[in-house]
Formats: sequence, C-alpha cells, structure tokens
Amino acid sequence: MNNLNRALWDALAHSRWLVLAVLCSATAAGIWGANIAALFPILEVTLHGESLHDWNRRLTQEARHYIDDAKVEIEKLKAAQQNQKPNPETPEANIAAARISDLQMTILREETTLASCEATAAWIDDWMPSTPFGVVAMIVVAIAIGTTIRQVLLVANQVIVGYVGLHIARDVRRQIFDKALAMDRGSFLSHGSSSFVAFITQTSDMLAGGVSNVYGGAISEPLKLAACLAGAAFISWRLMLACLVMAPICGLAILWLNSKMRVLAKEMLNKSAGFHHVLLESLGSMLTVQACNQEDQERRRFDQSTDEMLGYSLASIFYQALTGPITEALGIGMTCVAVLLGSYLVINHETTVFGIMITETPLSVSALMVFFGMLIGATDPARKMAGVISGINSGMVAADQLYPILDKPSSIRDPEQPRSVASPHRSLELRGVTFGYHTDRPVVRDIDLTIPLGEMVVVIGPNGGGKSTLVNLICRFYDPQQGEVSLDGVPLTEMMVADLRGRIGLVTQHTELFNESVLYNIRYGRPDATDVEVFEAARRAYAADFIENMPEKYGTVVGPGGQRLSGGQRQRIALARAFLRDPEILILDEATSQIDAESEQLIHDSLEEFAQGRTVILISHRTSALCLGDRILEVRDGQIQEQVQEQFLEPRAA
Repeated sequence: MNNLNRALWDALAHSRWLVLAVLCSATAAGIWGANIAALFPILEVTLHGESLHDWNRRLTQEARHYIDDAKVEIEKLKAAQQNQKPNPETPEANIAAARISDLQMTILREETTLASCEATAAWIDDWMPSTPFGVVAMIVVAIAIGTTIRQVLLVANQVIVGYVGLHIARDVRRQIFDKALAMDRGSFLSHGSSSFVAFITQTSDMLAGGVSNVYGGAISEPLKLAACLAGAAFISWRLMLACLVMAPICGLAILWLNSKMRVLAKEMLNKSAGFHHVLLESLGSMLTVQACNQEDQERRRFDQSTDEMLGYSLASIFYQALTGPITEALGIGMTCVAVLLGSYLVINHETTVFGIMITETPLSVSALMVFFGMLIGATDPARKMAGVISGINSGMVAADQLYPILDKPSSIRDPEQPRSVASPHRSLELRGVTFGYHTDRPVVRDIDLTIPLGEMVVVIGPNGGGKSTLVNLICRFYDPQQGEVSLDGVPLTEMMVADLRGRIGLVTQHTELFNESVLYNIRYGRPDATDVEVFEAARRAYAADFIENMPEKYGTVVGPGGQRLSGGQRQRIALARAFLRDPEILILDEATSQIDAESEQLIHDSLEEFAQGRTVILISHRTSALCLGDRILEVRDGQIQEQVQEQFLEPRAA
C-alpha cells in the first residue's frame, strides 16, 4: 500500500482537478440522497391528500402538541419524585428519571421540527403549489432536474479523473522509460526489454487505473453510500444499525476476495512480461524462425503464454464475479431486516422490538417507505465499491512492481564530486582489472594494460575470451569488481558518465539503427552536426556511394533495425556515425565483419588516416586487420598476451 500511496501523492500535482472531481462527487452524492428523500413529501401527499401548506401546518400543530404533552408529563413525574424524597433510589424513581430524560429528548426533537416548520412556512406559502397534485408534479420535476444535474456531475467527475489518470500513466511511462535509459547494463539485461515493454504498457495502465479508482469511485461511491445511510439514520439510526447486521460478514468475505485478486493480479503481470518476451523474441527473430521451419514451435510458445494468462484472467473474473453475490446478499439482508422490523413497528404502532428501543416515536408509513428507499439506494454504491476495490488492488500490485524499479539506483552513476580530464587525454589504463558478469565466474582477471593516445591496438582472441568485456569496461557499461580503468590516472568512476562516453565512438558487430532516415541515423552520433559534416562522415566510411544510389538518398528510411539495408551497409552507416562523433577513443568491435574485402580495405585506409591523434581499439578475427595495429593483443581465458609477430607488422611498415 505504501507504493500506491506514493502514486496517490504524485497525483496531487493535479490537485486542482482532483478537488473539482471531489466536489462533483460530493454534490452528486447529495443529490442522490435528496432524490430519495423527496419521496417522503410525495408519499405524505398521496396518503393524506394534503398540500405542502396543510402538511406543514399539521406538523407544526403536532409538534406543539407533543411539546405540551411532554411538559405536562414531566411536571407530573417531577411532582411524584418530590413525594418520594425520603427514598429516591426506588425502582419507580429510576423509571421516572429515565422517562423524564426521554421526554426532554422528545421536546428537543419536536422543538427542532417546530422551528423548521415555522422557518419554511412563509417560503411554502409563497412558492409551493397549493394543491396535492401540484406538489407531486413539482417534486417530480425537481427530481428530474436533480437527476440530470447529478448525471452531468458524474460525467464531469469521470472525465476529470480520467484526465488525471491519463496524465499519471504518461508520467509513469516517462519515469520507467527514463529509468531504462539510465539503468546500468547488468540491471537492464536482468529485466530485459520485454519486461520494460510490459511495465510501460500494461503495468503503468494498472497503476493509473488504481489511482483513478481512489480519486474517483473510492470517493464518489462512499459519499453516495454515506448520503443514503445518513438519510436512513435520520429516520431511525437504531433501525439502520440493525439492518447492517450482515455488513461485518460481507466485509470479511470481500477482504478475502481482495487478497485473492491481488495475488492473481501479480501473477498476471508476471505472465504478461513472459508474454511480451515470447512476442518480441519471435517477431524479432522472424528470419531465423522461418529459415528453421519453426513456425509451429513459436505458435506453441505463444499459445502457451496466452493460455497461462487466460487461466489467471478467468480466475480473476471468477473471484471478481463473487463480489456481486456478496454485495447482493448484503443488500437483500438489509432490505429483509428493514421490512421485518419496520413492518412490525408500523403495523403495531410500536417503538421497541424484544424490549429494545428502535424509534422514539412510532414510524409512519411514509417514513418507513423512504427508509426502504434509502437502503435500496445504498446497495448501488455498495455494489460498485467491489469493482472500485478490485481496481485499487490492481493498482497496488502495479505500484509494488514499478516503484522498486524506479527506486533502484544504477550501479553506473555520476560521482558527487567529478574530476575532469584534459581533452584529448594522454593515456587509457587498466590496472589489476577483474570482472565477471557473475561474481563467482570472472571473465577477465588481473588485466594490466596501457594504451597511449594515438596508438591503434588490434585485439584478437577466441569467442568468450573477454574481448567485448574489455570494451564494456572501457565504455563503463560495467565497473570492474577489482582494479580500475582510468584516463590519465583518473578512475572512470570519478568522471561524469557523459564526459567519458562523449570521448568514445563505438561500432559493434550487431549494428543498431533506428527506423528513421539515413541522415538521422548518421547524425545520431552528433545531433548538432551540419549536413556537410554528415556527408563527409559518410564518405570516410565509404557509405556515400550506396546512399546516393538510394531512391531518397539521405532521406531514405532504413526500416526497423535497418532491415532494408544489407549487413555491410548497416555497418558502414554505423561507422559514419562513429566518425561524425570525432571521438578521442574509437572502438570497433568486429565493425567490418559484414563488409566485402574491397570495401574493407578502403575503410582500413580511411581508418589509418582517421586514427591520427586518437586511440583506436580494433577487435577483429580477420587477418587483414592485423596489419593496422601498432600492437596486437590476444585475449584468451581472461588474460592479455601481447603478440609481436613480424609478419603482422611488415605490411604496415612497407
């Protein structure tokens, strides 16, 4: 509940709208109770054939009569008490004292009625119809107008709360998206993109729905319920309490159902993440799926994930459906008790049942009918509250999933007192670096390496040896568990992350392009670059020729992930993007693996020119790249071994 409270507090940023929504709910609830209470004068007129003028005069006379009779009886009882002074503690004396107290309460109540009748007499005489039918017609019109106003207010409430809910969903999506962008690589991979898709779509909607239910139904429905119960209590609060005898049992049953629905909502969110995982993975690997004839396998995986969600959804629907019979049982129980006790009191002109006082004066038929109306009116908001509580439960589950992620600090973050490094730097150093994606299984161990500015290092080695891990550490996607990576002796952990990565240009084997134009994808490396600078970067990466042959040239949209381009074209656009950054450190991780030999040689020539005054780390399996390096480093089993074979260096020296 604490996490949902945080969401409710965040929603107070829209406090003006929420206050307006609450006012709409409160006014609508008041009209709801007033419409039912308006039945009383209609019934009075119908049963007695009186106009409001006659009815008001009759109430005035009856109130005065009750007051006079009560005062006379009090005087008699006090006189009798005077005669019993020698022994004031007799049972008769106690009964007389209790009766005097009741009569004083009767006088107070009737004086209130009398004051009300006298205050409204002039208004009734001036404005109210003088015939019984006119009174009925006027009240019916007033009820119709009140109902119209109430519906307008309810629509306004729903629109306002919906507006706030949509803004909450948008804000939560932004926070989750921002968190995903700022999250360290390890934490992001532990959740996966499918989980974040589920968080941004379904989970955030559930949270917004929970907040909307709190500020919407959780306010409007209890207010309607309170208005009806207050009206019933005004007629007879004791009879009202007697009618609520089943409320505790129904309340416990609803609490049990709520606990079940919270568990199911949590499981549904977990299965939703799995569903998105299967969906994104299958559609994102469509070429592999079709090439391996595994369409049936992916259908089975998809069907299994949807069937699991279907099972939990059906269970949730079942438990939610049970709330209907429970609230119906509460409503029927309240009505049955009211009919039995009320009918007994009215038919027998009694004020007690089994010796227990229910009303101070006998109930009239009109008052009893309005009492029934109030209880029936209370069952509608009670029934709707079950759905409101279900929505709040879903919001609680969603909040418990989202806020721990939002609260989790990234392991890669800026220091409180960052240190600066001259640009360009002088050297990149790794000292005693040990790192593993699992702490008990290091990928690189005790790495010591210094790369001065202007040196091109070629890194070779078997797959899994630790080459890409070195790249991850230099780019500070991860921090080493032991040792440190530094620029000019300043540990990367003491630099601003943006400062470090602003010095690096990275191209990997798995090229990532956006479903935008070629111009957009190249300029992504430096958004403030001019078109001329973009064209020059494309020329250096030997991408300009094929770009110029495209239908829309640099305005050509490359498709999701660059799928409208060949692998080599994607890599050259990524190279152009890296060149455009004008980095101090250029890291190429198998960046030319999908480029033909002729184009690769041209890119190598461009790299030799571009590498002047920069640090270049080139990871490659191709022997053609070995001649580029000032040094050749082999990474094997987490260790670095320097290779200085002359055959690798001769072509560069020629």
